[in-house]
Amino acid sequence: MTKYIFVTGGVVSSLGKGIAAASLGAILESRGLKVILLKLDPYINVDSGTMSPFQHGEVFVTEDGAETDLDLGHYERFISTKTRRANNFTTGQVYESVIRKERRGEYLGKTVQVIPHITNEIQEFIERGAVSTPGRKPDVAIVEIGGTVGDIESLPFLEASRQMSLRLGRHGSCFIHLTLVPFVATAGELKTKPTQHSVQKLREIGISPHVLLCRADRQIQDVDRAKISLFSNLPHDAVISVWDVDSIYKIPQMLHNQGLDKIVCDALNIAPNPADLALWSNLVYRLEHPAHEVTIGIVGKYVELVESYQSLIEALRHASLHTLTRVNIEYIDSEKIEIEGINSLIHLDAILVPGGFGQRGTEGKIIAIRYAREAKVPYLGICLGMQLAVIEFARHVANLHQANSTEFEPSTPNPIVALITEWYDRDGTLEKRGESSNLGGTMRLGAQRCPVKPGTRAEQIYGNDVNERHRHRYEVNNHFVPVLEASGMIISARAPTQDLPEMMELRADLHPWFVGCQFHPEFTSTPHKGHPLFNDYLEAALSYRKLLA
Repeated sequence: MTKYIFVTGGVVSSLGKGIAAASLGAILESRGLKVILLKLDPYINVDSGTMSPFQHGEVFVTEDGAETDLDLGHYERFISTKTRRANNFTTGQVYESVIRKERRGEYLGKTVQVIPHITNEIQEFIERGAVSTPGRKPDVAIVEIGGTVGDIESLPFLEASRQMSLRLGRHGSCFIHLTLVPFVATAGELKTKPTQHSVQKLREIGISPHVLLCRADRQIQDVDRAKISLFSNLPHDAVISVWDVDSIYKIPQMLHNQGLDKIVCDALNIAPNPADLALWSNLVYRLEHPAHEVTIGIVGKYVELVESYQSLIEALRHASLHTLTRVNIEYIDSEKIEIEGINSLIHLDAILVPGGFGQRGTEGKIIAIRYAREAKVPYLGICLGMQLAVIEFARHVANLHQANSTEFEPSTPNPIVALITEWYDRDGTLEKRGESSNLGGTMRLGAQRCPVKPGTRAEQIYGNDVNERHRHRYEVNNHFVPVLEASGMIISARAPTQDLPEMMELRADLHPWFVGCQFHPEFTSTPHKGHPLFNDYLEAALSYRKLLA
């Protein structure tokens, strides 16, 4: 029978429940257990796909095309199991499902209420998510409950987990509660009262945690742990200090050293193998002993909130581990480039333009791309970053004046990037010949495989084919590809369906390393394996740095 670990949070949000849950999953997996992680989000949105990055951070995309919370990215980076649509659900999805059942008459005329109907539906979602990976029934499902204890929005999820724990029996589940222990500078001490009140609030709704993870900016001393233990009715060793570290990949060892996995296994009556964290120790060693150093500029419009680029940042860190390179990331506001020019770019060893939506800041990104192309600085464009690279090349090399995307300029005379339904000449010649223009144009989501053109840099990086995840609606317009390729651009990978451009690069005589991809390679990068595209990108940055030296 699958055992369940519920991870809750208290005091404030953004303490790192996702990292804590993923780290515990990594430790349990190192002990030979099959682990899966789920995230329950209390917001009423059906998913995070339409939410602003400034509010919610990055939207992570699963292999099966779900737009999910960024914590699922942490899960995939820490454990071997790939997440799916069922691994993340929201209050909106739960209520939507219950309302559909009520409309179909499945409740036989009963009054539909939060208890039992909503809480029962949540439990069904949890159990369905736990077995979402085909052919893999987990030993342990770790369920992260979003929000904080005391929030109205989170109450149905907490109540559902309480009911589920009763149904599962004594050793069927356990609760881990993550709280904040703030340091008050004027008093010169850590304050345990917020944690005490948070645990009390949790116990008021019938949940007694088995473990407390106490977040602080420093290690919590035994005297404070003893105080928390006393007022929270927990054994001293069940109060675990989780202090700030310079890398999230140090947290599995931190939690294991304090016995978290032993406490959890005892609570669940599991006797797994001893933990083997050699992989994580090796990662930390490589992280702390770099042989090289580069500075990479990420040019975007969400730079005020770096969580918007969480997977991208982690992918660069993974590549740094595999190339033994310290990567200094500078976040450059593309709107400032429009005003101030390229001064913020000239010291960089490589430039990266990530994905995004909307017109704001795009001309600044194009300025950065042009600088990277003309100065021979290694360039990687992801999703919108590839589209803008094609537009920049069309404008300044292929002489396609006013080239643009119809996303930004619907009336552009040269729609280099457009919806597939907009790929047709203005006079309707294709329609007159009887060729259909109904080729779609909705968002491409999830993993898609495509062949790679032989003899290209893409082939050097990926081999024969690419299998990466997408999240975009606009496509590079195939009608303009011949003139672009005649000018020195190479479309080095194409999606087999509708022959859509997936990767572009410049000929070697034009630029030593200039690559764009329509997909999001950062979603499949992990610390243990890294990603071949990011590894090659860092190698190019190192070569450029040596050339300048």
